[in-house]
Amino acid sequence: MQNPSTSTYRVPEPLAQALERLPRYPGSILFVAGLNLMLARHLHPDTLHMLEGRSLRIHVVDAHVRFDYTWRAGAFRAAQHGNAEPDLTIRADAWDFYRLLQRLEDPDTLFFSRRLVIEGDTELGLMVKNTLDSIDMAVFHPKVVLRDALAGLRRRVGALVQSRPQRHSSGVNSGI
Repeated sequence: MQNPSTSTYRVPEPLAQALERLPRYPGSILFVAGLNLMLARHLHPDTLHMLEGRSLRIHVVDAHVRFDYTWRAGAFRAAQHGNAEPDLTIRADAWDFYRLLQRLEDPDTLFFSRRLVIEGDTELGLMVKNTLDSIDMAVFHPKVVLRDALAGLRRRVGALVQSRPQRHSSGVNSGI
């Protein structure tokens, strides 16, 4: 049996090779959709100000995938860096990212064991790490995510209903 505290699980190479062939941009679009749904509303305005326009990359090494994104105009957005290096790259295997998100592994432990690599703007990297450390992971529980998504949907539907012109039984709008 594998020891869950070590990075022994790896994405199988045939799967990684298939994932590597996929274009990056659509994957980044899906990734930022998740960030916007689950993370964006939990970030402090000062953090969002520091992220504005900065290019970021999550590199899942064993899966051969990269997600390039930025924070711009009030939302995470997929980015196409081309050959340019992003301001910050966070790199690890899928298992280590999973363990980080589940708070089963300390980022400093992974960093000093070279299983988590942070490259680029050191200040930005430290701010991202500290921000993620400060978030209560209970907000990512599936029940909380579903509840929040349904509440957001209710608000949007309610706003649409409110903005529609009222029709009378004759089918003519009244200006009164």
